[in-house]
Amino acid sequence: MPAYIHNLERSVPDHSHSQESLSAYLQDQLTDPKSRRLAARAFRQSGIATRHTATGRFFDCAPFDSEGQATTAARNAVYATESRRLATALGEKILSLPGATPREEITHLIFATCTGFVNPGPDFFLVRDLGLRESVERYTLGFMGCYAAFPALRMAAQFCEADPVARVLIVCLELCSLHFQINNSPDSIIGNTVFADGAAAALVSSEPPPSGKHYRLDTFNTATIPEGESAMAWTIGDSGFDLVLSSYVPKVISAALGALLARAGVDLTGISRYAVHPGGKAILDRVVTALDLPPNSLDASRAVLRDYGNMSSATILFVLMELLASTEKGEKVLAIAFGPGLTVETAGLTAMG
Repeated sequence: MPAYIHNLERSVPDHSHSQESLSAYLQDQLTDPKSRRLAARAFRQSGIATRHTATGRFFDCAPFDSEGQATTAARNAVYATESRRLATALGEKILSLPGATPREEITHLIFATCTGFVNPGPDFFLVRDLGLRESVERYTLGFMGCYAAFPALRMAAQFCEADPVARVLIVCLELCSLHFQINNSPDSIIGNTVFADGAAAALVSSEPPPSGKHYRLDTFNTATIPEGESAMAWTIGDSGFDLVLSSYVPKVISAALGALLARAGVDLTGISRYAVHPGGKAILDRVVTALDLPPNSLDASRAVLRDYGNMSSATILFVLMELLASTEKGEKVLAIAFGPGLTVETAGLTAMG
């Protein structure tokens, strides 16, 4: 029994920043000329025009002090407040769409995040704030990184396969900017260049919606690139979450992707559309080369990267939403995301409606 994504919706914090302004700010804070040059180049080549953040500034504004520093506890305290605010606004948005699943019919809630932890957390408050049934089954997928939307979708599909009346609300929410660190580390500089805040939601059930464009969830595959294990990592430090994001990640993905997809059993035959997590412009460029795709094949991913940046787990749902508008009924879509491990998650979907 297949499962269907009835609706997709997205939301971002109110604070919007141009890449030019963020680049100028970061360069002003860096003390090393070499680091300033790296920052200028990274921002210039990012493919990003605008990003949104939960806080208005990166200094002298909670959780940051006048020098842009903050403890992990202070950062997480802001996450607790702002994640609830953004999650509730997004939940109201998707459940108010024409033809959306009625609130009283939601049976499961899957919440994915890697940028903060609090309990009771956003999953608990979503049930209360949205007026869902108290008996809704709640699950949190934590600290998986940029590919977490795929396990969430897979779980939703499994729930629907096991129970035809299941109606699943998925929320992926990340406040990456809370972990920006102002220092001369290349990893920090690259992270500050691409990561942003945002949330996306999906409604999944075993029955297709009566009208409108939507996706059928067909297949899921997981694989790893062991040689990239040390190139992407995310650990908890005293001054926020510490990011390892090597500039070699695109090269590692490019070298291994084709063989990895074949090994995982991903059949590229008949795929006409691609939804790739825009971890960065270089990653998208390398995917095009590795899979020998037409230059415009990742336009939806590039548009999301340009307008929002990399919002970790939420980003691929932004891309799927962007892509759906231009798909035709019956087109096969392959969605791909990368994360720590180096983990590669894929989902095969069919555009419907």
